[in-house]
Amino acid sequence: MNNLSQPLAGRVALVTGANTGIGRVTALTLAERGAHVFLACRSAQRAQPLIDQFRDHPGCGKLEFLALDLGSFASVRHCADAFLARGLPLHCLINNAGLAGTRGLTREGFELAFGVNHLGHFLLTRLLLARIEDSAPARIVTVASRAHFRAAGIDWDAVRQATRSKTGIAEYCRSKLANVLFSAELGRRLQGRGVTSYAVHPGVVASDIWRPLPQPFRALLKLGMISPERGAMTSLHCATSPAVAAETGLYYEDCRAKPAGKTAQDGGLAAQLWQRSLAWTD
Repeated sequence: MNNLSQPLAGRVALVTGANTGIGRVTALTLAERGAHVFLACRSAQRAQPLIDQFRDHPGCGKLEFLALDLGSFASVRHCADAFLARGLPLHCLINNAGLAGTRGLTREGFELAFGVNHLGHFLLTRLLLARIEDSAPARIVTVASRAHFRAAGIDWDAVRQATRSKTGIAEYCRSKLANVLFSAELGRRLQGRGVTSYAVHPGVVASDIWRPLPQPFRALLKLGMISPERGAMTSLHCATSPAVAAETGLYYEDCRAKPAGKTAQDGGLAAQLWQRSLAWTD
């Protein structure tokens, strides 16, 4: 944890899903560089060892736990309220958490992957946005996936029904399309306000997100997966690199901006998703 330059000292970040996988690596790396990082996740028990790890390391930033269940709007609101009550700035929000291969509905009756991966993050971002703008220059990084290329669009009726496919992969792809559309629309809406937005593909990472998939799908999918450490690189690049400070609303892979899928570049669809998400989360 040797960090002499502390380039992020005084900066505050919030990372969802920060107790495992690439979220864990992202949060620890930011803290190692001096940032005050909030671990927004469901498990206080799993977050506590990370917090303890940094308690006695001078020069590293502080880690704090915030309870967050993205499948519950009430939990999202409570998390946002808890952070805002601290009176701190928020320089970087990393919408990292996600699930795949899990079937069902959220508490509010949305298809599980869409509700957790998109709507939960949409609501959290919206609730924190005024504080983020007040903290400018600031960044919002949303972990999407190259899987968004496989989604032809968004069936507005299907996202209000339980997961239809056996594996949940089709629904996962749709939720990742929503992530890219949301990030692009956020970039358009925040243009000129000192807040930049990034959607990232971390690579196919060997993380807990794939655990619910049944065999043999899980075993086949995990062939050739990369480590969480490598998977976190693009999130960290977009969260901290001066090279992307003037870019917003773009899609990134391997720490470089790349064209998103054709459907993900549909500004009309992005605007419609925003308006529907706003109505659903009000």
